Amino acid sequence: MRVLAIDAGNSRIKWGWLDGERWAGQSWIATAEADQLGAALAALPPPDKIVISNVAGSAARELISAALAQFPVMPQWIGSEAQQCGVTSSYSDPAQLGSDRWAALVGAWHLFRGPCVVVNAGTTMTVDALSDEGVFVGGFIVPGADLMRESLARNTAQLKLQEGRFTYFPDSTADAIMSGAVNALAGAVERMQRYMEQTGQIAPLVVLSGGAAGLLASQLNARVEVVDNLVLEGLICIALDSTPASRER
Repeated sequence: MRVLAIDAGNSRIKWGWLDGERWAGQSWIATAEADQLGAALAALPPPDKIVISNVAGSAARELISAALAQFPVMPQWIGSEAQQCGVTSSYSDPAQLGSDRWAALVGAWHLFRGPCVVVNAGTTMTVDALSDEGVFVGGFIVPGADLMRESLARNTAQLKLQEGRFTYFPDSTADAIMSGAVNALAGAVERMQRYMEQTGQIAPLVVLSGGAAGLLASQLNARVEVVDNLVLEGLICIALDSTPASRER
């Protein structure tokens, strides 16, 4: 089974090519350059299945659809389900959950089969609780590090956007802003971990993915696994799942 999985986010369109049971390759382009996706995929052989998560909007969907017209396969545009691949949603309206968050939850359950705080740290950061029974309990959405820094630069007179670094005791404004953003993100993750422990989940694993995962991994007081492209891992599970709910209607 050859599967092309595509994760279209606000900043990047990522894709992976599964050949049998192994990733044969993964890559990405900027979402702003979605019109170049067709050329980027042209070297791939025809897939047996195409599965897509798109949270980048209708314009991106149209460009992705045009790029995939070169393949004789009907793409599967996933949405969040009430139950799929062993994961159950507690959302009052399961379809409201972002498809990327749902795919990441499915991927984390497939890889670790235990209680997890599932974190996707990109333009925004999502922090989702997955129980030891595969139940998505709920989650946070917070601005990512760059959005926090840009907000300060845009809304204050003297906090211009500058390169900074994380440090325990910042001694410059640029470092203070970057350190504040990282600490805010780490605090959201650790608070979710604490909530899970207080409600009976023993030492949940923190599963980190996304472009800012490296900023957070070393700052968390938790067991951490960094998984590159966790959404793609979940998309593969969904593509190979045989339940009717996972199929394109």
